[in-house]
Amino acid sequence: MNATVRADLVCEGGGVRGIGLVGAVHALAAAGYGFPRVAGSSAGAVVASMVAALQAAGEPLSRLDELAQSIDYSKFADPTLLARIPIVGPALSLVARDGLYKGDYLENLLTGLLGDLGVRTFGDLRTGEQAQQYAWSLVVTASDLSRRRLVRIPWDLANYGVDPDEFSVPRAVRASSAVPFVFEPVRISGATWVDGGLLSNFPVQLFDSSDAPRWPTFGIRLSAPPGMPPTHQIRGPLSLAFGALETLISDQDAAYVDDPCTVRRTIFVPAESVGSLDFDISAEERDALYNRGVHAAQDFLASWDYAEYLRVCRGGSAPATEV
Repeated sequence: MNATVRADLVCEGGGVRGIGLVGAVHALAAAGYGFPRVAGSSAGAVVASMVAALQAAGEPLSRLDELAQSIDYSKFADPTLLARIPIVGPALSLVARDGLYKGDYLENLLTGLLGDLGVRTFGDLRTGEQAQQYAWSLVVTASDLSRRRLVRIPWDLANYGVDPDEFSVPRAVRASSAVPFVFEPVRISGATWVDGGLLSNFPVQLFDSSDAPRWPTFGIRLSAPPGMPPTHQIRGPLSLAFGALETLISDQDAAYVDDPCTVRRTIFVPAESVGSLDFDISAEERDALYNRGVHAAQDFLASWDYAEYLRVCRGGSAPATEV
């Protein structure tokens, strides 16, 4: 890792709004940061996987913009054959396939993008350290509906009889992004996995431990800071249904996302004006989201104080330096 400053990074889910994450990562990388460990849920998992792959390949994180621009958001809406049937198709697809869309586009896209960087399985993202929490540079989350628990991939794969080093990174990200009823779930060892955001959309505490941290953890949220008014409008029954699901997902982390420690280490990217499933987002809206991410990260870094972070989050216990 060529960067001079290290921080672990956790990216919130948010569908199409993930463009804002890319802008924030760009600003952090431009400031000299590199990320020994990255994690995310849903869209956050997509961005985190590309960050991890670029670093594993020794590529500059500035290439993240290039990779993100290769995504055609309209192709995420890849309806199943049943869903294509007029009028009754969507209902039939939900009954028979548990989703309106297949989700193939995302997995195939990442198979190509990450594969070109030499990353196919989690074995390609081994760090060389033995302890589980440091063994892989990427962790993504999914929600196991069968066991009613959060799955931390690759950490929890042994519980499913799966070799973590052999498990596909694009498959894991697809599972993390499988919004219930929208995309078909992923089946692993008899279990049904869907969007990690259903249980934890912003798992910023994922890398926390009782030991003094080697470096800080930064989080990127796709929302305004606490207390800011909402800006996304709800119009019509479909918008209402998706809005209800997004509210359920975002509220799962309410117990800790507004606490002082989380706020102190979080970059807030105002992105509520765009719906997470707005696959027809315009080029102007994409650029605006990206720029909000850049500016949010720059503002965060302008007031970042590692000593203050440690005081707020750990009561003053700290390693000697931030490296």
